[in-house]
Amino acid sequence: MADHEEPKGGESIMEKIAEKIHAHDSSSSDDSDDDNPAPSEVKAKIYRLFGREQPVHKVLGGGKSADVLLWRNKKISAGALGVATAIWVLFELIEYHFLTLVCHGLILGLAILFLWSNATTFIHKTPPHIPEVSIPEKPVLEFASVLSFEINRAIATLREIASGRDLKKFLLVIAVFWVMSIVGSCCNFLTLFYLVFVLLHTVPVLYEKYEDKVDPFAEKATIEIKKQYAVFDEKVLSKIPKGPLKDKKKV
Repeated sequence: MADHEEPKGGESIMEKIAEKIHAHDSSSSDDSDDDNPAPSEVKAKIYRLFGREQPVHKVLGGGKSADVLLWRNKKISAGALGVATAIWVLFELIEYHFLTLVCHGLILGLAILFLWSNATTFIHKTPPHIPEVSIPEKPVLEFASVLSFEINRAIATLREIASGRDLKKFLLVIAVFWVMSIVGSCCNFLTLFYLVFVLLHTVPVLYEKYEDKVDPFAEKATIEIKKQYAVFDEKVLSKIPKGPLKDKKKV
């Protein structure tokens, strides 16, 4: 009896081991399938603000300017923000004039160089070497080229909007200009420039840090705005009479 029961026991043990291995393999495959969902499902779930498909760093240009705005180098970013704040306090709060500042700076610089030159000559009997300062031509030309390109692109965009092809974009631009006119009536250009500078150094880095929380809220807001625009289009825009453009084209 013992001889006949041993193989049955051995077979039962082997069957149990095989079942455990099969169960482990199936569970691991299920876990891997759960950890790696289909790309279509991921794309359907993720919504990014303004429909962006790239990281915030690449959207901002991906260069040194993006590093400064996203505080990749905290010393440079803090220095830029500190200089802008000092300029705003100097000209807006203290009401220091730009021409006065330039003249006072030149007076101070010339006085320091003059005293240093005479003191060095009196002590060492040799005139000091004052370094030559000159503005390089290449960066100035590159800046002028980029500035002219951006201005021309803005003019071309405004011309396209004024052509009447996209009513939604036209209304959006009008609303933006109207808001800017209200803000401009409340503060001067220097204050407005400083506010924009501060926003550029705070909003992108905060959005990059909390984008997983901001994007779902932005998605809901976008859906609601589209609904309101559809109602406005149905009740107002669709009732605006349009000229007989099609009849003229046929003739």
